[in-house]
Amino acid sequence: MSQINSATNKNQGSVLIPMIILTLLFFILGFVTWLNGPLIPFFELACELTESQAYFVAFAFYIAYFIMAIPSSWVIEKVGYKNGVSLGLIVIAVGAFMFYPAAETRTFVFFLVALFVMGTGLAILQTAANPYVVVIGPRESAAARISVLGVANKLAGFIAPLALTTLVLSNMKDYTAEKIAALDSVAREQALDLLALQLQTPYIYMGIVILVLAVLIRLSPLPEIDLDEDGSVSELSIFKQMKNAFKYPQLVLGVISLILYVAAEVIAGDTIGTFGKQLGVYGDHGDFYLKLTSFTMTAMVIGYIFGITMIPKYVSQVAALTASGILGIVLVLLIVSISPDIMVQLPLIPELPLVIILVALMGLSNALCWPAIWPLALQDLGGYTKIGGAILIMGIIGGAIFPLLYGYIAQTINLANEADGITATAKSGNQIAYLMLLPAYMMILFFAVKGHKYRSWSKK
Repeated sequence: MSQINSATNKNQGSVLIPMIILTLLFFILGFVTWLNGPLIPFFELACELTESQAYFVAFAFYIAYFIMAIPSSWVIEKVGYKNGVSLGLIVIAVGAFMFYPAAETRTFVFFLVALFVMGTGLAILQTAANPYVVVIGPRESAAARISVLGVANKLAGFIAPLALTTLVLSNMKDYTAEKIAALDSVAREQALDLLALQLQTPYIYMGIVILVLAVLIRLSPLPEIDLDEDGSVSELSIFKQMKNAFKYPQLVLGVISLILYVAAEVIAGDTIGTFGKQLGVYGDHGDFYLKLTSFTMTAMVIGYIFGITMIPKYVSQVAALTASGILGIVLVLLIVSISPDIMVQLPLIPELPLVIILVALMGLSNALCWPAIWPLALQDLGGYTKIGGAILIMGIIGGAIFPLLYGYIAQTINLANEADGITATAKSGNQIAYLMLLPAYMMILFFAVKGHKYRSWSKK
């Protein structure tokens, strides 16, 4: 069974210190990740993109997980888990620094390269950090521990859009698409250049903070872990390890579920701003739609708090995942059915379409998917836990592919509606495109009810 090295056990009587360190790491991870939501409509304006082109922000970021997950596993095999965490942070910092020349030239491709580099760093960090959470305590409470990290991750996701819009994009009312279009070509270029340059300072500061954290992690008492005590698996080639790992149905079905869950999570967080903008959710300063990602993150934090307090004492992680799948199905059906003209007034915020609130509530259905899928998919893998974790990280590709598909569907329907003279708010393509998440939640429900129990392809 996976365990922390005996030398570490002598000095480490509890999981408290590792959990504190991991919580800080997942806060940084969440801050970096959930900046993508407001960046999508920002780049759509600053780089003069179509809606479907803007979703390459998510593609460039999340495709790095798929491409770099297995290389990350190889790197960690060579340098160890603790050094892998530190290395991942350094790579993230390099990507953040690359925003400076990208903003200087206002070239979307340069921004995408920077996002890919940051995604690579996060792939290394995730591959190194996630197994810690499963092995430093009882497996049956792994979902609760992951939920603690999820709160930190999504709390950062709540703060990141607010920080970006408040400190950097607070004058978006001066950069609306209508005002930019009204300028002559020279003035338009100057205005868009100034808009892009606003990203330089925050990303430089973020890179510096992450570099400092990388040094602190290297000097920290974070323990090394051993997931293959007898060395029998590590002696195999990486391709042989992958081939053998795919013999475990719980892992394969878990990866499929994770792909679809990440698709749902990213779409709920990264498309809500564009959808809100389409429905006229601007606010007094013209930037409120950029903050809508924080609503989705708030719902996820509520879900994670539920996981921390209820799992496994009152609710099993299987039951929590089952409830997540059912809630997701219900929300998707409501989102695509309800009229966007129905408005709701919540305290302290502008009046919102009910459908926007329902999209945000998908954060609640998504919250406990990652914490539950991971331990269920890695259960009984033994020495293949390490490569299994890397394969699960590859499942984050769902966040790269499905937002592009969402953007394509939304744009296609919107163009057809425009050609037919249908108003933008009457069941727009953005609203209908959420229907693509219905099979995703159905798969999550299947994995929770039955799929995670499979231990053989020939006899289930």
